[in-house]
Amino acid sequence: MSVSEVIFVPQGSTLGIISYLSEKNTDANKFDAVILRAMGHVQAGWIDLGAAKLSKLDFLYKLTTAKAALTQITLIPGETTAVFLQEVAKKLNLSETKLNEFYAKFAPLEDGFLVPETYKVPLGVNEEQLAAHLVNLSKKSHEKTATELLGNYDEKRWSEYLVTASVVQKEAANEDEMPLVASVIQNRLKNGMKLQMDGTLNYGLYSHETVTAERIRSDKSKFNTYLNEGLPPSPVCTVGLAAIRAAIRPAQSEFLYFVRDKKTGKHKFSVTYDEHVGTINSQK
Repeated sequence: MSVSEVIFVPQGSTLGIISYLSEKNTDANKFDAVILRAMGHVQAGWIDLGAAKLSKLDFLYKLTTAKAALTQITLIPGETTAVFLQEVAKKLNLSETKLNEFYAKFAPLEDGFLVPETYKVPLGVNEEQLAAHLVNLSKKSHEKTATELLGNYDEKRWSEYLVTASVVQKEAANEDEMPLVASVIQNRLKNGMKLQMDGTLNYGLYSHETVTAERIRSDKSKFNTYLNEGLPPSPVCTVGLAAIRAAIRPAQSEFLYFVRDKKTGKHKFSVTYDEHVGTINSQK
């Protein structure tokens, strides 16, 4: 029989695992469950079969013995999916193009959907398997978090919060600031003001690029909040739980502006434009 050299096996009963493998176009049926029970306990997780073509008995035996060697990949809050997948492709010797294509196939959002954390993945995993695995884990995490914070998971509503959270994630100096940054976003939108936030231009492969005046003028993308009104139509980066909480429950404030304090690295918030300009001038 022909199979992928590395496969994922979920936790569950032997019959449940057989059913899962069958759905993944693996030649496995309920009679194989009897043989598996005789061989031993099926291992959950990634299994390294060692070859793409195996006899049925060898395949079933591998399910009980051949745990795959794992490595770790870490996605930090605020990083973009494009940069993350680029780095992962290099680390695991995968095609960056294929990895991006499969991510786009499985994920509902261009960015902001993968949950920042450290993932354990097998050496030998292919692009399709990895993209599907990361998206599936993230979807479960989003469903759990949304239910805890909002009572239910509504994909459209949750995606809107992720957009706001991504701007908060890019702009805030630390987690303590996040509710205040979210309040500035909320207040500027209520007042019909453009957001005019540099962080929205650190999308995609621009994640670590310095935003210059020339870039602000020349970037015609949907993410340029100096050019476009309202929030970007989709998240600009991946987001942590603190940013999501801030997007859902911004601080109550009248702040409309903030600027980075060169001494502390934190931000100073202002209600009026004159106050904002004064804060900027005080740092010169």
